[in-house]
Amino acid sequence: MMLGHFPFRSNLFCRCALVAALGLAACSSTPTVGENPYKLKNDTLDRAETKYGPEARKRLSSWQDLLGAGPKGDEVARLNAVNNFFNERMIFAPDRQVWGVEDYWATPVEFLGRGAGDCEDFAIAKYFSLLALGVPESKLRITYVQATGYGPANLAHMVLTYYPTPSAVPLVLDNLIPDIKPASKRPDLTPVYGFNGQGLWLAKDRSSGNAAPRQNKIGLWDQLKARQGREFE
Repeated sequence: MMLGHFPFRSNLFCRCALVAALGLAACSSTPTVGENPYKLKNDTLDRAETKYGPEARKRLSSWQDLLGAGPKGDEVARLNAVNNFFNERMIFAPDRQVWGVEDYWATPVEFLGRGAGDCEDFAIAKYFSLLALGVPESKLRITYVQATGYGPANLAHMVLTYYPTPSAVPLVLDNLIPDIKPASKRPDLTPVYGFNGQGLWLAKDRSSGNAAPRQNKIGLWDQLKARQGREFE
């Protein structure tokens, strides 16, 4: 669906639009810090290996090792560990190639199982991984942006942003570049909206000083959360 860090193709456009974000209501619960809230059972790993192949089990086991280690270092250290984990292991590919549909938001298990996904899959996997490592949900937003400089037109793209304080310039975790940078150092990205399990914020809300979230009504987020819940039953 979205542009990645592999060679650009003009058809890798984000199919999600702001109007889609105002569809079906969705919600999320924050994992309890401590034991890995996304610990996979052996039969889940067996099913993943059967469905996706032996490399899928290795990727998922490595993810379990990352989360099982628990919170280590300050929050920025955890951001770097998670950002590097996914950017170094996962391949960018559009939804049509990976899932055979125009738009699909994969759970981290599905993403790691396939070994490939588009930019919202990177952002979502980083989001849930950081929650599991104790980063507060209030500091994280999956953010829809317009990216410039990657083709003849602005591209719809998705990143994960981290706010050390509510009024701070956020740090951007992106699959386009390996380094985490402040948003002020990413003039190629123009935010449109951001969301987490607590709600949704339009970019204009932040610029106007409105810190109250709007209702999160992203239908694809709802579907992802339902599938994710079944993965840990």
